[in-house]
Amino acid sequence: MLHRRKALSLIAGAAAATGFQPLGLWPVTLAAVALLVWLVATARNARSAALVGWLFGVGHFAIGNTWIATAFTYQAQMPAWLGWIAVVLLSLYLAVFPAVTTLGAWLVTQGKGIDRKGTGFVPVFAGCWIVGEWLRSWVFTGFAWNPLAMVTLGGFARPGLASVAPWMGTYAVSGLVVLLAGCWLHAVRACDGGSRGKAATSIALPVALMLLPIGGSAKQGTLPFTLVQPDRRQEELNDPSKFEAQFQTIAGLSLARHPGERRLVLWPESGVPDYLRPGYPSYFYGDTTYAADPALARARMGRVIGPGSLLLTGTTDLVMQGPTVIGAHNVVTALDSAGTIRGSYAKAHLVPYGEYLPLRWLLEPLGASRLVAGSIDFFPGPGPRTVDFGALRDGGWGRVGYQICYEIIFSGEVVDRAHRPDFIFNPSNDGWFGAWGPPQHLAQARMRAIEEGLPVLRSTTTGISAVIGADGVVRQVLPHHVRGRIDGLVPPALPPTLFARWGNALALGWAIALLVLGTVAIRRGRR
Repeated sequence: MLHRRKALSLIAGAAAATGFQPLGLWPVTLAAVALLVWLVATARNARSAALVGWLFGVGHFAIGNTWIATAFTYQAQMPAWLGWIAVVLLSLYLAVFPAVTTLGAWLVTQGKGIDRKGTGFVPVFAGCWIVGEWLRSWVFTGFAWNPLAMVTLGGFARPGLASVAPWMGTYAVSGLVVLLAGCWLHAVRACDGGSRGKAATSIALPVALMLLPIGGSAKQGTLPFTLVQPDRRQEELNDPSKFEAQFQTIAGLSLARHPGERRLVLWPESGVPDYLRPGYPSYFYGDTTYAADPALARARMGRVIGPGSLLLTGTTDLVMQGPTVIGAHNVVTALDSAGTIRGSYAKAHLVPYGEYLPLRWLLEPLGASRLVAGSIDFFPGPGPRTVDFGALRDGGWGRVGYQICYEIIFSGEVVDRAHRPDFIFNPSNDGWFGAWGPPQHLAQARMRAIEEGLPVLRSTTTGISAVIGADGVVRQVLPHHVRGRIDGLVPPALPPTLFARWGNALALGWAIALLVLGTVAIRRGRR
C-alpha cells in the first residue's frame, strides 16, 4: 500500500504538469491535484504527508521543466545528457516546496477529531499551497516558473479564469485551482455516498469556471511601434563571422514605413553584439569598423530607425574596476535617431548557471561552467525601474517599464510601484528554451499583464514574440522560428489594479483567509 501511494504521488505530479503550455490539459491537472489532496488528507503521519508532497513535486517539476535540458545542447563544454540530470536535480530541490505545503496542511488539520477529508481540509490545503508558491518565488533568489495558476489561462483571445488575478494575484489563483480540484474530490465522495446530484454539481462548477468566455478590450493606444523578431538561432548567436549578417537582418526588419513618424522600435535581448558604451579594453570590441567604434555602431543604428523613432534593444554593458573588467550587466539600451543613449535598464533577476555561475570558486575547478557563452559573470541590476521618455500626449514615447527575459515570471516584482509605467517591455532570448519553454514563458508574461493591468510587449530572438493587452489578450503574435515584425499601436494601460497596489501581500491575505476558513470549518465539524 505504501509503495502504491508513493507511485500515485509521483504520477499525479507528472500528470499535473500537462496542464501547462503547450499541452494545456487543465482537466488532467485538476484531477491530479484532487488526488494529491486525497493522498495528503489520508496520510498516517506528518512524515508521510511531506513525502507525498515531495514525490508529487519531483514528478511535477521534472515534466514541467524539461525545456531546461535543451540549454545544455548549446554549451560545448558540457555533454548534452547532463541536461537531463540537471532537470532531475532541480526537481529534487523544487519538490521541497510542495513538501512544505503538504506538511503544513497536515499539521494544521491533525488531531482535530474529524476526518481530514472533510470540507475544512481543502481550504487549508489551498492556503498552504499559496504560501508554498510564494516561498518558491524568492527563497535562494527564487524559481517561480509555472505556478499552478498558469492552467487557468484560456486561448490568446480569452484570458479565462485568470481574469480574477487583479483581485487575487497569481499565487492566490493557484490556491483557487486547488479549491476547484477539491470540488472534484468532493464529487467522488458524494457519488460514493449516493448523492449523484451533488456530484454532478461539483464536477460541473470547475468546468464552467475554467471555460469562462471572458474576452478582452478592443481599445487602441496612440503610440506606434515596430516589434522585431529576427529568428536569430542560438547556435549562431555568438558566432562573430555572422554578426554583420545578423545586423543587416534585424536592420532590414526595422525600417520605418512612414519616414519621420514617432514610433518605438523594439529589438530582443541579445539584439546587437556590439558594446555601445566607450571606455572598455580594445580587445572587447570587434575587428570591424562599427564594432571597434561604439559611436559609429550607435550612429548606424540611429540611421536604421530614422527620425522620430526610439530604439529599445538588448545589449551588454561591462563593469569596470579601473582598467579591469570584473563583470557585466544584461541591459536594455535606449537610442534615438542620432545614436544618443537616452537611458538603460540592467536586469535584476539573473538566471543561475545561465548568466552567472554560483559558487564559482568551488564549481569552476570541478569543470562546471555557465550554460551560455562567456566566462564573465553578469551582475544584477537594482530591480524594477520606469524610464520616462516623455508623455504620450506631448509627443514623447511614454513611461517604459522593463523586464528582461525570465524576470517577467516573478509575480509582484515587475513594476516600480512608485512610478507606474504605461507598458512593460519584455525582450527575451528564448532560443535555448527548447519547444516547451517559449509558450510557457509567454503564458507567464500574459499573467503579469493581467495582474498589473499593463500591456506587455515581447520581442524575442526566435519567438514567441507578442503584443499582450492589459487584459491578457494576445493581440498580435509571431510564432516560434518565424522571422518578421509586428507593427501597431501600444495597447492602453488599465487603471491600477488591486494587485498593482498591494502586490503579493494580497495573495498572502487570501492564504490567511483560506486557512482561517478551513480551521473554522474543522472546529465546527467537531461539534
